[in-house]
Amino acid sequence: MLTIILLILAIPTVAALLWLGGVFVREYVRELRSGDAPEAGDGATEEAPGPSRRAGDLGLLPPELQDTRTAFPLPEEVTDALRAARGGVWKPAATLLGAIGTDWEARSYVSFLLGEIAVVDDGWLRDWEAELPGCADAAVVRARATVILAWKLRGSRRAAHTSAEEFEDFHLVLNRSRADIARAAELNPADPTPHITEIWTALGLGYDHERMERLWAEITARAPHHYEAHFSALQYWCAKWRGSHEKAMEFAGRAAASAPLGSLLTAMPLIAHYERALHEGDTSVEPDRTPEMIARVDAALMDVAAADPDHLRIAEVRHLLAYYLTWQDRHEAAVEQFRLVDGYVGALPWRYEGENAAEEFCRVRDLAVEAAAEHV
Repeated sequence: MLTIILLILAIPTVAALLWLGGVFVREYVRELRSGDAPEAGDGATEEAPGPSRRAGDLGLLPPELQDTRTAFPLPEEVTDALRAARGGVWKPAATLLGAIGTDWEARSYVSFLLGEIAVVDDGWLRDWEAELPGCADAAVVRARATVILAWKLRGSRRAAHTSAEEFEDFHLVLNRSRADIARAAELNPADPTPHITEIWTALGLGYDHERMERLWAEITARAPHHYEAHFSALQYWCAKWRGSHEKAMEFAGRAAASAPLGSLLTAMPLIAHYERALHEGDTSVEPDRTPEMIARVDAALMDVAAADPDHLRIAEVRHLLAYYLTWQDRHEAAVEQFRLVDGYVGALPWRYEGENAAEEFCRVRDLAVEAAAEHV
């Protein structure tokens, strides 16, 4: 029962790996995608009716009521374990990971959330490790925490604005993470989570392509259609990291083509397309409206329809669909996706907006709502 409950989680990674994926995303102007919003001083007033009012009439929430931490509400068992860990108590976390068992998507996600807490204060994790030496669950949380710590030490600034000391600490901890990852993998050889965690070590330390391919083989041998694993590997193959636009799209296309319907990996080409637009600073919507992109969105719509409604990542894909359906002028379909995820915006593409995630979600959502109403 707990595993089934956990499957309703829909977050990307997690506040998780997706926070890391957004570290180097370029800020770019989106005015071309904002419609004919009035400029200051052109006679518009705050009292004028607008899309946000219409969205409110549909029961959709304003920015201040959107949860930017997750793409979907967390089950009580997860929030209880996280709360206990923050309070210095490890047993609920151990019980939770034990109940998850071989649900690898849930295991990787929950271990990441626990790792984030351990970065702040790992006293509870040290107690766990002392009480149960050789525990694979504690070891995987430790591996997660070490990699998360490294990226926090690195910071979110671009390389040109990152100090030599920050880079030194970053590389030092990432190198240390390899021992923690190896130990977690040894204690639970079937678990792909340590190897998925190592993707972020590979990305930071600059593993060459051949070494990355070997790591990827370890992952797919254990979980061939793991969503978080594919998202993380796609980040490695992006031009902003260790690959190129062509390699990223090639990887994404293979993932989408080889995965069974309902796996949700059709989201990978959408993510690769978005990453390229951000990297190139392309604010136009025309690339989103090509026959190729329409076909990719249609494939993702079919994937979502075929997926288990409790799939861990379904809400993340709905966020992407809502975004692209809006720019393809498929507004009624976009509004349907927005309604299904409203209230939780911790997902691409909004997450890359940082503190403005909720505002950007509501802006695009309200454009879709207004346009759909005009065509009724």
